[in-house]
Amino acid sequence: MSTATEHRAAGAAAPARPAAYASRGPRLSGLVWLVWRQHRAAYWTLLAVTALALAWIGYERTGMMDFLETHGWPRTMPNGVEGQASDFGRVSTALGALPILLGVFIGAPLLAGDLENGTAKLVASQSVSRVRWVAAKLGITALVIAVCTVALSVAFGWWWSPVREEVAIMDWSSGSAFDNTGPVPVALTLFTVMGGVAIGMLLRRTLLSMVVTFGFAVAVQLVWSHFRLDLGRVVTVTTDKGVGDNAYPEVPRAATTIDQSYITGSGDLVGWSTCAEAAPGKAHDACLRKEDIVGWSVDYLPISQMSGMQWFGASLLFALTAALAAFVFLWSRKRLA
Repeated sequence: MSTATEHRAAGAAAPARPAAYASRGPRLSGLVWLVWRQHRAAYWTLLAVTALALAWIGYERTGMMDFLETHGWPRTMPNGVEGQASDFGRVSTALGALPILLGVFIGAPLLAGDLENGTAKLVASQSVSRVRWVAAKLGITALVIAVCTVALSVAFGWWWSPVREEVAIMDWSSGSAFDNTGPVPVALTLFTVMGGVAIGMLLRRTLLSMVVTFGFAVAVQLVWSHFRLDLGRVVTVTTDKGVGDNAYPEVPRAATTIDQSYITGSGDLVGWSTCAEAAPGKAHDACLRKEDIVGWSVDYLPISQMSGMQWFGASLLFALTAALAAFVFLWSRKRLA
C-alpha cells in the first residue's frame, strides 16, 4: 500500500474516539449547556450554600438529640431544651430571606440581563426559537431552586420535629416554622423568582428590575403572613362553668389560639375585657352576673392541621407561579427581543 493510501486510511480512522472518552457519562449540550454556563456562578453558589446549610443543620440536630436522649426524651421533655435549640431563630430567619434573595439576584436578572445587553436579539436571530430559549432558562433555574429548597425544607423540618410541640421554642403557626417546612418554602421561592423573571422581562433593565423585584418579594411575604392562618379550619370550644380559676377550656397541646371571648347564657359572645375595669372580688363578680356571663368561647387551630394548611397554601402559590410562567412564555413569543 502506498504512502498516500496509508495516510488516507489513517485519516479515515482518526475520528474514532478513545475507549476512555467513549465511556464517560452524559454531558451537558445545546441549550442546557449554554444556560448552565451563562448562570453557573449563581447556580453553583446556591448549591454550595445549600450544602453548607445542610451540614450545619445536621450538626445542630445531632447536638440537640444527644441532649434530649441523655435527659429522658421521648418519655419527657427535659428542662433547658430551649438553650439547645437557640439556633432555630437564626436559621429560620436566613431561610425566610431566601425567597427574597433568590427573587432579586436570580429571578430579576434572568431575562432582564439578556434584554439589556442584547443577548436576546442574538438568540432571536439563531435557529433556536425564543420559546425554547426561555423554557431552558426557566426550567433549569426552577430545577436548581426546587432541589435546594426541598433539601433545606426537609432538613429544617427534620431538625425541628422532635420539639415541634414546644411553643416556647418555635410556634408552628409562625413564619419561622410554617414557611420553612413542608412545601411552603419551595412554593414561596418559585413564585417570588418567577415574579422577578416577569418583572425583568417587562422592565428590560437589570438594576431597576432587581429593585422592583425586592419590593414585590417583600409584598408577597407580607400578604402571605397576613393570610397564613386563614388556610386552616378554626375549631371552637365553649364552657358554661364560669370564668374563674380552672374554668378556662382545655385546648390541644401546641394549639394556636385565634380568639377568646366570654359567652353569655343566651349564647352571645362578649369581649373578654368586658369586666376588666371592675375591681377584683365582689364588684367583678357582680359585673359578670349583670352581663350574664357563664363561660368561655375559644377559637383555635390545632397543630394537626399544619400539613393540610401548608399544602393548600402551596397549591395556590404553585398555581400563581404557573400563571406567571404562562405569561412569560406568551410575552416572549413576539415581544421578547
